[in-house]
Amino acid sequence: MRLDEFMDGLDGGTQALKRQLAEEKSYAITDHLEGVEERFDEVVQGDSLFGSTSPSIFVGRSQYPDVSTGVLAPVGDGENAARYETGSHWYREGFGIEDVFEARTNLLNSTKRTNVHVADEWTGFTGVQREVAIADRPVDVEVGLDGPLDLDLDVGFDDIATPTGPRAQAEHAELTENPHVPRAVEKTLEDDDWKAEGAMSYLYNRGFDVYEVKTILSAGALGRTEERRMVPTRWSITAVDDTIGGFLRGGLGNANTVDEVEVWYNEFLGNRFWVLLAPGDWEFELVEMKAPGSVWNPHEDRGYRIASDREGFEGRTSYVDETSGAYYAARLGVLEHLRDRDRQAKVLVLRHVTADYWGPAGVWQVRETVRNAFRDGQPGVAETFHDAVREVGDRLPIPMNTLRRNSGMVAGLQSALTDFDTAPEGVVGDGPARADPGGDRSRGGSGDGGPVTLSDFD
Repeated sequence: MRLDEFMDGLDGGTQALKRQLAEEKSYAITDHLEGVEERFDEVVQGDSLFGSTSPSIFVGRSQYPDVSTGVLAPVGDGENAARYETGSHWYREGFGIEDVFEARTNLLNSTKRTNVHVADEWTGFTGVQREVAIADRPVDVEVGLDGPLDLDLDVGFDDIATPTGPRAQAEHAELTENPHVPRAVEKTLEDDDWKAEGAMSYLYNRGFDVYEVKTILSAGALGRTEERRMVPTRWSITAVDDTIGGFLRGGLGNANTVDEVEVWYNEFLGNRFWVLLAPGDWEFELVEMKAPGSVWNPHEDRGYRIASDREGFEGRTSYVDETSGAYYAARLGVLEHLRDRDRQAKVLVLRHVTADYWGPAGVWQVRETVRNAFRDGQPGVAETFHDAVREVGDRLPIPMNTLRRNSGMVAGLQSALTDFDTAPEGVVGDGPARADPGGDRSRGGSGDGGPVTLSDFD
């Protein structure tokens, strides 16, 4: 499809209709939280939580290595427990931000302070958590509570920004059924000397999605036995995206490049993504444009906030600082597509975070929006990478000269005098593009992930 036809089809097309968000910020989550309290009477008997079905666990990062770890279980809806766990099904079901918040706030987090160095510990509360994490379906558990439930559901602005479900201190937990553990997971546990990175790639190749691998890693069920440790949930997400992405990138080294310049587009939860693929060796860059009034740029009078990170053919030598977990999630979606085609490409991803992204849904939405950009239609085709950038640039909220100063790829294109419009007052992060693809950045990230060193998890 010619690029101009592709662009025309986006205006008022099915993508906009399918992913349309409310014009005004919604605080319907407050009504949902009021109903959560009423359902506790159905599942709490004395100091125990009965009839609980746990799809996952949570590992905190505060006071590491003695962190708060918990068994997550929906309140009063055990039959549909799997639906509450973050995954690609949220995209398929067309979740809105309110739906994401409702799913998360409906999960009771029964917590207990735990040291992350678990090695081969499979008893007590820690053992129950790890069994839940490695099972391939939600597990029935009984949790003994140490004190009353924290039912402070009076919601203020901070709670709207980062909603969490009710918490309870757990005294103990017991499984009330035998979890079903896939043979591939058992194999990684039986090998005492298998490094975490290799085990992650093995599970991914056996059909486990990154969401499942993340939970297994978080439970400390990967790596050399004596060095196994629980990994804070937020760190594990980025660790898996980075590791699997590196594995996929390594497999493309000898692949042919794409034949023409392609432009792919998708939008979801107030985030618009343009993915440009051009012939050439692997190269990747993510540029984020965060609208004033969006979750990561809440000050409506400060203009767009710009962040970018990139890598060359050999990958990066350090963790990204500007775009954080969004970088690894977007890169994974692109690499999966290229893997399926047995092609490599020079890749530019442009993320426009609109003001409709009023609450932090999580880095999963970056991963799924990019993944599905390649599944939901055909690309626009441009004569040159320069033509593609100029055409897409007309749809971006910032002028071309601002994009050029924040993108190494765009900075390398021949300039036209008409590109040098005046940048809007208040654009943040507008500075010289840096050409070092493996260099460090220090202007602050999007908050979608956290620093991680994979060698820590071996």
